[in-house]
Amino acid sequence: MNVFDIIGPIMVGPSSSHTAGAARIGKVARTILGEEPIEAIIDMHGSFAKTYKGHGTDKALLAGLMGFEVDDARIRNSLELAKQKGIKFIFNTVEMGNVHPNTARINVTGESGRKVCVQGASIGGGNIVITEIDGIEVEFTGNLHTLIVCHKDTPGIIASVTNILATAKVNIAYMKVYRTLKGGDAIMVIEADQSIVEENINCIKNISDVSSVAIVTPLNEGW
Repeated sequence: MNVFDIIGPIMVGPSSSHTAGAARIGKVARTILGEEPIEAIIDMHGSFAKTYKGHGTDKALLAGLMGFEVDDARIRNSLELAKQKGIKFIFNTVEMGNVHPNTARINVTGESGRKVCVQGASIGGGNIVITEIDGIEVEFTGNLHTLIVCHKDTPGIIASVTNILATAKVNIAYMKVYRTLKGGDAIMVIEADQSIVEENINCIKNISDVSSVAIVTPLNEGW
């Protein structure tokens, strides 16, 4: 733990949990979508749902979806800026059950019609945990270079992806594959010590049965 884990990131406030963390969740959803958003339905649970207006959680989530960093002064005006961009958005307060009290679920549609659903929790000091992608339970923080590969659960996929990374001399720190059922949809999450360049990402995209690839860069870089 370092001093920034204690005092939190440089940010537009008022809360590292309710504002900075929320913006980070939105930014990850944008990254996984992989294109400009045109419509978002955002559900907020627990403390997010109860205090979002005072803490600007709604503004932060939408700002993240538009690609704003946590210290971007435009966060304060993100609702108006989204309207200017033609982005349709709805905020709902919901009960999600036994999840972290600072949890948001973002259903977002991109300009190509692509849709993704990302659920995450803000766990303090601007830190987050992504807990679900398109209905599949996952777990990653974005504190390392994180490769997210959506694919069919077929033999050889893991070997193909890891061979590409090994050839590029990318060291895997953590890795897990999440799936709905045997042979069904799956998500591979690889957290690496080094950045993964576009050439390697394109090679992974060309693997048979891979449907999408996204890279989440370390969220605490520059703190």
